[in-house]
Amino acid sequence: MTNPTEHTLPSNSILESREGEFGCTVMDLRKLMELRSSDAIDQINVHYGGVMNLCSRLKTNPVEGLSGNPADLEKRKQVFGQNLIPPKKPKTFLELVWEALQDVTLIILEIAAIISLVLSFYRPPGGENEQCGLAVTSPEDEGEAEAGWIEGAAILFSVIIVVLVTAFNDWSKEKQFRGPQNRIEKEQKFSVIRNGHIIQLPVAEIVVGDIAQIKYGDLLPADGILIQGNDLKIDESSLTGESDHVKKSLERDPMLLSGTHVMEGSGRMVVTAVGINSQTGIIFTLLGASEGEEEEKKKKAKTQDGVALEIQPLNSQEGIDSEEKEKKAAKLPKKEKSVLQGKLTRLAVQIGKAGLIMSAITVLILILYFVIDNFVIQRRPWLAECTPIYVQYFVKFFIIGVTVLVVAVPEGLPLAVTISLAYSVKKMMKDNNLVRHLDACETMGNATAICSDKTGTLTMNRMSVVQAYIGDTRYHQIPSPDDLVPKVLDLIVNGISINSAYTSKILPPEKEGGLPRQVGNKTECALLGFVSDLKQDYHAVRSEVPEEKLYKVYTFNSVRKSMSTVIEKPGGGYRMYSKGASEIILRKCNRILDKKGEAVPFKNKDRDEMVRTVIEPMACEGLRTLCIAYRDFNDGEPPWDNESEILTELTCIAVVGIEDPVRPEVPEAIAKCKRAGITVRMVTGDNINTARAIATKCGIVTPGDDFLCLEGKEFNRLIRNEKGEVEQEKLDKIWPKLRVLARSSPTDKHTLVKGIIDSTVGDQRQVVAVTGDGTNDGPALKKADVGFAMGIAGTDVAKEASDIILTDDNFTSIVKAVMWGRNVYDSISKFLQFQLTVNVVAVIVAFTGACITQDSPLKAVQMLWVNLIMDTFASLALATEPPTDSLLKRRPYGRNKPLISRTMMKNILGHAVYQLTVIFFLVFAGEKFFDIDSGRRAPLHSPPSQHYTIIFNTFVLMQLFNEINSRKIHGERNVFSGIFRNLIFCSVVLGTFISQIIIVEFGGKPFSCTKLTLSQWFWCLFIGIGELLWGQVISTIPTQSLKFLKEAGHGTTKEEITKDAEGLDEIDHAEMELRRGQILWFRGLNRIQTQIDVINTFQTGASFKGVLKRQTMGQHLDVKHVPSSSYVTVAPVKSPPTTSVAAAVSSPTLGNQSGQSVP
Repeated sequence: MTNPTEHTLPSNSILESREGEFGCTVMDLRKLMELRSSDAIDQINVHYGGVMNLCSRLKTNPVEGLSGNPADLEKRKQVFGQNLIPPKKPKTFLELVWEALQDVTLIILEIAAIISLVLSFYRPPGGENEQCGLAVTSPEDEGEAEAGWIEGAAILFSVIIVVLVTAFNDWSKEKQFRGPQNRIEKEQKFSVIRNGHIIQLPVAEIVVGDIAQIKYGDLLPADGILIQGNDLKIDESSLTGESDHVKKSLERDPMLLSGTHVMEGSGRMVVTAVGINSQTGIIFTLLGASEGEEEEKKKKAKTQDGVALEIQPLNSQEGIDSEEKEKKAAKLPKKEKSVLQGKLTRLAVQIGKAGLIMSAITVLILILYFVIDNFVIQRRPWLAECTPIYVQYFVKFFIIGVTVLVVAVPEGLPLAVTISLAYSVKKMMKDNNLVRHLDACETMGNATAICSDKTGTLTMNRMSVVQAYIGDTRYHQIPSPDDLVPKVLDLIVNGISINSAYTSKILPPEKEGGLPRQVGNKTECALLGFVSDLKQDYHAVRSEVPEEKLYKVYTFNSVRKSMSTVIEKPGGGYRMYSKGASEIILRKCNRILDKKGEAVPFKNKDRDEMVRTVIEPMACEGLRTLCIAYRDFNDGEPPWDNESEILTELTCIAVVGIEDPVRPEVPEAIAKCKRAGITVRMVTGDNINTARAIATKCGIVTPGDDFLCLEGKEFNRLIRNEKGEVEQEKLDKIWPKLRVLARSSPTDKHTLVKGIIDSTVGDQRQVVAVTGDGTNDGPALKKADVGFAMGIAGTDVAKEASDIILTDDNFTSIVKAVMWGRNVYDSISKFLQFQLTVNVVAVIVAFTGACITQDSPLKAVQMLWVNLIMDTFASLALATEPPTDSLLKRRPYGRNKPLISRTMMKNILGHAVYQLTVIFFLVFAGEKFFDIDSGRRAPLHSPPSQHYTIIFNTFVLMQLFNEINSRKIHGERNVFSGIFRNLIFCSVVLGTFISQIIIVEFGGKPFSCTKLTLSQWFWCLFIGIGELLWGQVISTIPTQSLKFLKEAGHGTTKEEITKDAEGLDEIDHAEMELRRGQILWFRGLNRIQTQIDVINTFQTGASFKGVLKRQTMGQHLDVKHVPSSSYVTVAPVKSPPTTSVAAAVSSPTLGNQSGQSVP
């Protein structure tokens, strides 16, 4: 039956033949891992002779693990591959340059510049003709005419600079985010047994043949086969889409797959496939994540359309699954893209439209003016030889128009957002926030509620037993071992040592005189510490009863809230040790040990008495109470699967009170949150008295306040109707006052978070942040606007579901995240205030100048320089302002608060008035004031004038000083406060000033500049500094009195979202703006494609199934994309009418919640 050679293989020799060195190949193992349940067991038994034989083929010891010999590990990596899935190649710099070049305005500029260049080299024969109008013909200007190419070249040059800057920014952004991502991946470690020792190994180091220890909360890093398991349940939904947890055992289904989550139990597995050979790796390879297979796919797509959709990752009913998944997908909750993105996109689209209209009008007026002036008023004939000159004029007008457009559109906006977020994310790393999703950083600034765990976040997560109740006596300190009856002492030591995960242990301190290190579950470590305090040794007990000897283990989970371990007694029969929350275990006890260590009956009234005199007083001191109990089974083997029958009739050994001290910095952090308008709620699995005591210590609840502290049961009773469904109306009465939710299950946490998010009480939709560390917190973390996972105590599942990982598990880091989030928002607003002032002024100057004087006072190259410095450098300077504590002294902005407040609008328009007054004065009266030649109505190719150089110089200097004004957006008077804390800002302002001097003095023809005298420079500088004084004048005017000012950059209203966002998983406002026209177009394309596919399939006789599947997918899409013309009918349902944006966005099943029928 089995292959005879496997028995002759010596256990640790390495044979040289390539395939024969291990008793199976990569492909054998891959095929094996594709099987499930009984098929897999048959294959293992028939082909490999059982799991133990498979271990010996892989040359590994199921108990001791691999030897850890480097040569052997290297060999395994060569034969079976490494545990890495190669990431997508980052875009090269050239690709990024190419992407930056796709910008529409830049393309228009490039075309204009090239036309301008070509025309400047073309010398028309009739150039000397008087009748061609204003062309310059005097001999000294010949050289100037020759230099006509400079403008075109300068425009091209500045376009190249803009492109390079954009590309470089994208490139560094990509690099910055790969850094943290790699760090997250590198930090993931896993417990592996090597040479008989359990070690924590980086996931990438795991090789085939390793023996891995798995426990509740793990994310499996590789495929493997179970060797030994206790009550193991796995969530395989990430691979199969099945939400039910799969029971794993040696008899029924020993196959464990990478990327799946351990939801219950523990065990050991032998690793059989890693990296791209594991099931997750295979799927990644199919998705083309490993290499740039995209291009090849496109080539192959024609031949494979029939087949491509049939590749299924697992040998299961995947076809049916995928269709069901599509149905499910239609009901998934919609997640709105970040608040800021939505507002910015809308603003940019509005500004873009305005700019386009302005530039079109400018070009039109210039051309009409020229044509009417030349051919109507002066009655010149259109001569053929003059055509090139006229064309040159038209090109000049076109360039001016494009320049107006370029200046109107704030290209710096995406840049500012990117820089601001990237900078914040980098700095947040220092503040122990590892950001996984960019927009979480900024959403956090809008947070109005934080639902926090207690253990580890608000407390130190360094638990210790400080009180105990043993044998009718309550000890306020840990008793000495002599005070206890030896039999009871023995039961306590065994009950704790055996009935806790063997991965929990206490190690000697790292530093002399430090505290011992707690490894594993902190509560269990506290109990093991209690054993050590009783001068006993838990190692001795564990070596006597190794993990293999444990008969059955009921592991801890959020439903049981207890853990039990069964062992065989030496004289026959079984003993079960249990531990868990005291009220839960005591309910199952019918006996208790007295002073002499004898079991005496324990009735209900005794239990109530004990709760009153022991458990509640401990809880009121903020202690967690745990009960330790046992039960003997002497009459044969009981039905182990019937838990309710097994976990009764226990005998109580002891109750212990565990202290987890509040972190010293937490009360201050919570006070900051209250000042910042953020409500902190504690959601914990602990007893209500313990929770209330800790909440009072933290300052979440202050005595005399009208607040609710509820237990999970009571909470559910208050918010559910007779059918057991959650009613939003009932929940809305509870959550505003709720501060502590104790004894809560993960579902309660999820219900609370969802209820607060969906609620329409109050004028704003709440933005909720949630912290979580356990596997069961996954749903709540995903549902929340921002999910924080614990970096130290958090399970892989929680980290996977989160947006930000707290690397120090500390609540104060969340407050820092709020500060950074608000700072991002403010930085963008500062940049907008500055940018829009520049835009308004430049557009009006270019427009009126062009209409009145036939020529923009600011030339194309000058405009581009303004755009480049103003956009790129200002975004750099203003987006890197460090946060200050004043950010936490105001309430959150909320979702509907516009980006540009009325104060900002006042600043923008106020400064625009000053700048326009100055510039128009200089344009029309500057030559008289400075006593220089006028630069107005200069003919084509005329040399740059001092007049227009002064205008350009003054304009730039005014912007420079206005940049300092823009540092404050809430009307503060002192614009210099903290300016030296931001070195980037200072260096940008200084750098820009020096560059401006160089451009004016040495820029010459390309920049249309000429040298200025010292007195002229001082005048320019004086006018620039006037900006700062004018800023003080503006801040004196009260904003309330200016009723006419409008705000800009609002969030999206609910109606717009519900109409456009049907069937989208994520609502992206930019796409929504663009989608309205595209949907019908895509639909048509999709149908044509499908029809072509069907015809091709009939011609080639290929698989018809794939095409049909493609067509059904197309139909699904058709249903999802609702064109904007159709209406969404909302039928009245019991649930209250939702009015806020997000209620519509984030209700998980839109269909049933508000009864929407989609035409």
